Amino acid sequence: MAIRMKTKKGLASTLTVEDLAEAIKNSIDEEGMEEKEARAMAQHVMNFFGYSERIIDNVLEPEDRDAFYILEDSGLLTTEREETTLYDGREWRIHYWLFKKDKIIELMKHAKKHYIEEKKEKENVYDDIPEDIWNQRENDLD
Repeated sequence: MAIRMKTKKGLASTLTVEDLAEAIKNSIDEEGMEEKEARAMAQHVMNFFGYSERIIDNVLEPEDRDAFYILEDSGLLTTEREETTLYDGREWRIHYWLFKKDKIIELMKHAKKHYIEEKKEKENVYDDIPEDIWNQRENDLD
């Protein structure tokens, strides 16, 4: 399941469950959330949105709404409302949930940047070993 979205900068991209899980994992706190939990929450939320960019609040059960509030507090979701006048003159409010696409992309990029930095650190582990140690090992093998 994926949602095609456009950011404020005009970049079009597709939001996948994996992307949302990564953003959720990095938005909760410094330690993050376990991969399994973040993916489950992302899958749960994406099931409501399907291929839409917004959903109506009325479809949510109280437990589901709690998860949405957590993501709103993390900056990944936002709400908007629409007011309309009914035929009998009463005002009616409709509440919607929307993804904060720019924030999700920012958190995804942060995760990728962190991953690349970790990978570079792991790749450079041998750079700190002095040359004479390498030469000593070669002499031991001869």
